[in-house]
Amino acid sequence: MQEKSLRVLEFYKIREMLVEKPASQMGKERCASLVPESDFAAVQSLQAETEEASAIVARTGIQPISPFDDISAPVGRARVGSILSPKELLQCARLMQAARSVRRMLVNEKEEESETPHITNLARALLPMRDLEDEIFGAILSEDEIADSASPALASVRRKIRSANERIRDRLNGYLHSETMAKYLQDTLITMRQGRYVLPVRAEYRSQVPGIVHDQSSSGATLFIEPMAIIKLNNELRELELKEQKEIEMILAALSTELVPYIEPITTDFEILTKLDFIFAKAALSRIYNCSMPKFNRKGYIHIKDGRHPLLDPKKVVPINIWMGRDFDLLIVTGPNTGGKTVSLKTVGLFTLMGQSGLQIPAFDGSELSVFDEVFADIGDEQSIEQSLSTFSSHMRNTVELVEKARRDTLVLLDELGAGTDPTEGAALAIAILERLSSQGAMTVAT
Repeated sequence: MQEKSLRVLEFYKIREMLVEKPASQMGKERCASLVPESDFAAVQSLQAETEEASAIVARTGIQPISPFDDISAPVGRARVGSILSPKELLQCARLMQAARSVRRMLVNEKEEESETPHITNLARALLPMRDLEDEIFGAILSEDEIADSASPALASVRRKIRSANERIRDRLNGYLHSETMAKYLQDTLITMRQGRYVLPVRAEYRSQVPGIVHDQSSSGATLFIEPMAIIKLNNELRELELKEQKEIEMILAALSTELVPYIEPITTDFEILTKLDFIFAKAALSRIYNCSMPKFNRKGYIHIKDGRHPLLDPKKVVPINIWMGRDFDLLIVTGPNTGGKTVSLKTVGLFTLMGQSGLQIPAFDGSELSVFDEVFADIGDEQSIEQSLSTFSSHMRNTVELVEKARRDTLVLLDELGAGTDPTEGAALAIAILERLSSQGAMTVAT
């Protein structure tokens, strides 16, 4: 389809609204790249998917797709033997959880024949990995926290860390409550510097508190000193923390290794979820505008029943009925200014683009559209100041181009054909253009 037609018929605005509906970033990206199809079977398939998703949402009242992340990078790193971070492992586990949830909601194993075969077959292809999912969630509490229960060794070392912390704090509290030491301290608080427990000592009493200076305040009035009496305890705590970190790395390495055999099913689940997210986004848009699935044909038949342009205020928009293609292939719309001619023209074009993209249309049930190879539209003021072309000249340039390309299986939309010049000459030129388009077999709507 011509980029210009997509723009002037405001298809991009519809697509922008669609982008807001998916639960995932990948679904949004897929919506953002949506363009009309010209293959009849592809259009039928896309429409069937949207209709099934709409039926599911109408029946259940819920959108079955929960948020999930792009796992391409984590899976790629796992494939080459890298150790995944807690965040990456959680992303994979959340994807497994989403896949399992979607499959449970969309697949009824007791049904011999589903009423929504496209959606059900997609959901049935999702592979639950509950054991691995539970293992990851059981070991990783958040992107920054590994559970004590992730391994016996981790639980043991953390018990020792808590014990070491308590011993150090008991010793330092003894300093804080000592009458001798209290006068040397800037504050009665235990603090940490460079991962080690220290006391805030007044600079003038540095010699009275033996130990290692780790930092000083910006004014220089306070020194943060690690007393000699707790250096050994701090060293022991540091060793335990290193053991903890090593054990965490071993846990992450083990989980990353366990993920490797599941790379292919996880990737497949990701692709299926992204497609389902895209399909249910189309259904969500249909629900907002009270849309219906149009019938499609390959013969140029168009019959829009009470069509409402989706970008107009729903409280003010006047529904229109348009039909053509059976008894005539040329429709001319006349009437006064602000009478709705251009809106009618745009409605035919936009509905065609939406329908061929797999989107339902805001019209009454039983509306019919044709699948066109191309949609040409010359609508609005196309005056080009840069090229010093008048409105009439610019329209003529566009018209010449589309007349040359128009053929059977194309839809041509012309707004104010022949306007902008002498009325008699413009009328004669308009008649000639319309006769030429009709002789080439193009379906044409003109105002």
